[in-house]
Amino acid sequence: MQILEKKKKIHDLIKRASSVVDPLSPFDSFRRYTKNELSVYLEPGRGDRLSSSLKQHIRKLLKKNMEGFYGSNWPIQAKVKRTEMTSPDARYIFVRELRYGSKAYETASTQRICEEGIAGFVHYRFTLEEEIPVLYVYEIQLESRIQGKGLGEFLMQLIELIASKNQMSAIVLTVQTSNALAMTFYMSKLGYRISSISPSKANLPTFSAKYEILCKTFDSEAKSVLEVRSFPFTCITRIYDKIADQV
Repeated sequence: MQILEKKKKIHDLIKRASSVVDPLSPFDSFRRYTKNELSVYLEPGRGDRLSSSLKQHIRKLLKKNMEGFYGSNWPIQAKVKRTEMTSPDARYIFVRELRYGSKAYETASTQRICEEGIAGFVHYRFTLEEEIPVLYVYEIQLESRIQGKGLGEFLMQLIELIASKNQMSAIVLTVQTSNALAMTFYMSKLGYRISSISPSKANLPTFSAKYEILCKTFDSEAKSVLEVRSFPFTCITRIYDKIADQV
């Protein structure tokens, strides 16, 4: 009975977090980033409310930033990402460049966000990993001209606040091992760790996965499951399935 009650509590927690219309409302100071000759405004969004032009804009940015890391496997990954980005579960933070004469922006609850001025985005979801409620960062993508100005760290700070506000036990994300800058950014600068559910923790020589799953945990249970636990069999099966889908 306690197990069922715990599962229901976690399910309700994720449902409640996903239903928040404007996740930025408790963090008004994070709506704007004006630093290092960069001025942007952040807007929330949902995968099932993207305009056609914005979908195309996102696909172009993903291709520009990620094709090189996936190489010949990119066409398969691009198809997967197209499906992921329009899911009703997908939540977004869009980075819009502020321009002279711009009007105050409405939130995604009252309008469809168009692609004009969008220079980056974070795609995240509230979900379960090994029965732990987590905020999973699917993508964080910025136009090259606004990279290296502290915005990525700013966005990840906001993601941590959103996760904490919604009582998530961890943040989880996936990084291509060939993306050395991203690995350094998350692990050295932000304090993320390679998760126990990451392919490299399986210690199986047949694994050829080219990515790591990183995490930052916020409580002891999440730490014991996602950081230090021996590799769970369910994860091994899931990773084999994921690799099979990619070849």
